[in-house]
Amino acid sequence: MAASTHTVTNQAPPLVGYDVFAADRALVEAVDRHLDPELLDEAREELSALGRTSGSAQVQEWGALANEYPPKLRTHDRYGNRIDEVEFHPSWHRLLGKGVSAGLTAAWSRPGGHLRRAAAFVIWTQVEAGNGCPLSMTHAAVPALRTDPALAAEWEPRLTSMIYDQDLRPASQKAGVIFGMGMTEKQGGSDVRANTTEARPLAEDGTYVLTGHKWFCSAPMSDGFLVLAQAPGGLTCFLVPRVLEDGTRNAFRIQRLKDKLGNKSNASSEVEFDGTWARRVGDEGRGVRTIIEMVAATRLDCVLGSASLMRQAVAQAVHHCTYREAFGGKLIDKPLMRNVLADLALESEAATTLALRLAAAYDDGSEQERAFLRLAVPAAKYWVTKRCTPVAVEALECLGGNGYVEESGMPRLLRESPLNSIWEGAGNVQTLDVLRALQREPGALDAFLREVGRARGADHRLDGAIKNLLAELADLDGVEGRARRLVERIATVLQGSLLVQYAPPEVADAFCASRLGGDWGSAFGTLPHSLDLAAVVERARPVS
Repeated sequence: MAASTHTVTNQAPPLVGYDVFAADRALVEAVDRHLDPELLDEAREELSALGRTSGSAQVQEWGALANEYPPKLRTHDRYGNRIDEVEFHPSWHRLLGKGVSAGLTAAWSRPGGHLRRAAAFVIWTQVEAGNGCPLSMTHAAVPALRTDPALAAEWEPRLTSMIYDQDLRPASQKAGVIFGMGMTEKQGGSDVRANTTEARPLAEDGTYVLTGHKWFCSAPMSDGFLVLAQAPGGLTCFLVPRVLEDGTRNAFRIQRLKDKLGNKSNASSEVEFDGTWARRVGDEGRGVRTIIEMVAATRLDCVLGSASLMRQAVAQAVHHCTYREAFGGKLIDKPLMRNVLADLALESEAATTLALRLAAAYDDGSEQERAFLRLAVPAAKYWVTKRCTPVAVEALECLGGNGYVEESGMPRLLRESPLNSIWEGAGNVQTLDVLRALQREPGALDAFLREVGRARGADHRLDGAIKNLLAELADLDGVEGRARRLVERIATVLQGSLLVQYAPPEVADAFCASRLGGDWGSAFGTLPHSLDLAAVVERARPVS
């Protein structure tokens, strides 16, 4: 029997045993809004099944274990043979396998595939974000490989398979494969044109030998990798298989695994190519153009990943405050805490709404939607990923000291929160990409203005923000020094226009008043007190 001094009271129960999809009203409504009605019943059923799995105690334990026991590098076997293998806790393989079977690598082969996958990605990575990297790389490799029809015919069915096979053996012997990527080098960082890895042609057409070093190689346990190297004709994209067709290991020397701030369950590595066999993807000298669609897809996943993390942080905060009592009542009923929770909920809903709109544009595939994505993806990547860390910090604080303890799960969310802002091009890279779109592709700006124009006249603060944005866009001379401010405004105007069109009035009103109208402080919890904040918080509350 427990001692009377150890009686536990006033603690929130764990947020488990619930449907992560059904509990996220903004996500459910986005799926209903954008998906073909003929696909809705099937999609809802799939997403709710994944939502229940994600909300289960068992799967949440998998996420915790995958982080508690991070991957280990084994460069040699017991006999001294070089093997370059990464060992993972079984929970990691369970998570990755479930992600593959849930269709997170199969968007290109399913109707409405990108929207359905985006929603599933938001659901599944709330369990553990680390397995999102190989899922993202595998998904994003498809458009790059399609520049070579023969390679696409060979590899795309494996990449879009819903079967996970963790064994290292020739890809032709596997029902499904996982892909990684290696672009970054020590001397270049995001400046991939400064890469020095050399590609020397072999006698067989389209085959090369690579020599060089990759400073960041994602998912080194994968079956194949897309990498950039300098061929005689310039920077070129290559496919590097992990295991060759004769069953021998390709020269793929894993030098070390990165000791990262967060994302502990996922292996990120440095690799050495020394006589590494590769196949060319696309033409020599067109490596950046070949791989750019892959980069765009992974950047969207950064937006989705941040939306996922924000949603989980907000769900945990609202759930805790629903049960926790202080100063004579529930925290959720206290006006000051309600303001904080509502402010966090606005940021989360705006991120989810924007991310799903981008995914729907991928499914549409029209020229106008492609032009819209050209501007909207880097702008969203810049802004949504930047908002993730302050949301995680404030949500953690809602749990007080409990949130600072590892068992709450909040520290893991906090450590993860800066990642998507850094990967696939940090903030300045995204900002410069937006400027390139504005200066070189007028169709992108036209598509963006057409999109936000759908909401003009519905809210005077949104109308004012659009007017101010147009004034800034009218003069792009010397714009680089003020580019972050411009891109932030592009992203928030786009979010505001979507919320005005689709969100409940209390959500759109609060967003426009604070983010566009300037009636807001410098920290969360500074919304105008006259707004209907209780309705905003209730909308964000997960029902367990």
